[in-house]
Amino acid sequence: MAAELVEAMNMVKSFRVSDLQTLLASMGRSKSGLKQDLVGRALRLVQTEYSPELLKNVRQLYESRFPKTSGWLAARRPESVPVAYSSLSSSPTASAQGADYLNGISKPASTPAAEVKLVSLPFYQTLETLLPPTELIAQNNEKLQDSQCIFELTQHQVDQIRNSSELRAGMKSIQVVLRICYTDSIGIQEDQYPPNIAVKVNQSYCHVPGYYPSNKPGVEPRRPCRPVNITPWLHLTTASNRVTITWGNFGKRYSVAVYLVRVFTSAELFSQLKQCSVESAERCRERIQDKLRFDPESEIATTGLRVSLICPLVKMRLGVPCRVLTCAHLQCFDAVFFLQMNEKKPTWTCPVCDKPAPFELLTIDGLLSEILKETAEEIEEIEYLTDGSWRPIRDERERDRERERSNTPDYPVVDICVPEANGHSPAHSSTSQTGKSGTGSTGTGPGGASGAGGAVVDLTLDSSSEEEGAGAGGDSEDTEDSADSPAPKRGRYDYDKDLVTAY
Repeated sequence: MAAELVEAMNMVKSFRVSDLQTLLASMGRSKSGLKQDLVGRALRLVQTEYSPELLKNVRQLYESRFPKTSGWLAARRPESVPVAYSSLSSSPTASAQGADYLNGISKPASTPAAEVKLVSLPFYQTLETLLPPTELIAQNNEKLQDSQCIFELTQHQVDQIRNSSELRAGMKSIQVVLRICYTDSIGIQEDQYPPNIAVKVNQSYCHVPGYYPSNKPGVEPRRPCRPVNITPWLHLTTASNRVTITWGNFGKRYSVAVYLVRVFTSAELFSQLKQCSVESAERCRERIQDKLRFDPESEIATTGLRVSLICPLVKMRLGVPCRVLTCAHLQCFDAVFFLQMNEKKPTWTCPVCDKPAPFELLTIDGLLSEILKETAEEIEEIEYLTDGSWRPIRDERERDRERERSNTPDYPVVDICVPEANGHSPAHSSTSQTGKSGTGSTGTGPGGASGAGGAVVDLTLDSSSEEEGAGAGGDSEDTEDSADSPAPKRGRYDYDKDLVTAY
């Protein structure tokens, strides 16, 4: 009875919210609340009111969720798990079945109807499957679990690894990698590490990627879930390799798989992109014309689309313009920098619209590549027109530089020294050409006053300057004239101040 109780509790832990609600409703219990509340309520129900009817309901819900054979269900029972690793090396049959072992139990011959499928990764090409996706099974109710798997390499696989080129010191281009994901047969699964993960290969711990630091307050650091390279810790012979995975058992189910893969660099992916995915300039023009085609139902007519020649990733001029086929925008990003960034931190997200940007949907813009060759370095933006043509957009700084080089004034020059109709001239600033007016002030008497029609008065001079000017004028006059009649008080110029009107 104890074994059946433990089996029922393990089944309840793997239920979804809908399964938990069905179980609780069938037993007359409340089915409202979060999943953790429902799980706790169902476990207490199994422990306190265990009965054959309850066990039957739990098994029916479990078999509807996981339609597997009775042998596989029996293998899931912790009490009946036979742990015997010595038979792997002693028995030739067991040695040949080494790749079928996980958690110390032999995988049944009949595999589940729906298998877990892992997403394909651009930087990893799968050559062979050493261990198919197999579920990590908890041996007890402890939070930390240890699961072991054993596999062997053939002599051909060993030669492939040894003869492969090195990506960098100590890292081969052909590797054996460990991948972990959620156990879910619906859809394609991405790599996902369980909590408190640690991987030990042949009694040596291997490196697992750590967490990315977060600069945003209140945001937890995120761990990059990528394949774990276990090649340096393997026996590169035909001997068995044992991998021990320590993981946190917090209600979620995980599967582990081992693959022999070829690892690509960002430069190799870029070469593939140039060979296989380049959109012609003619096709790009058709796309532009489709976007700018007049829509009679739209009240706003678009006559042009502006596109920046600066990469949104690195804020530099585009080298190889690239974009995603499924994105609606025409703005491109640099393909080289995009691949390099995803090689270090794989996100595969469009930097323009933040939508998914898988490698299979990337394409090089042939039209923008031609535009980059034809335009100067200082051009940072262009505009596509309705006929598929384009024109450069010059910014205000470039216009200012052209204006300075041409020395062409922007505003007309107004000459304020032209005499008005009443014969007087308006006041002028000290920057005026006073030398010309001085040439007409050499005469004396009424002739001098009448000849001052086009003269300019400098009203910025103070009284001391006027007195000095008067003294200088007295020295230049005839002594006989000054003796006969006193000269009128004059300013710097040879006419009376009373006759001048300043505007």
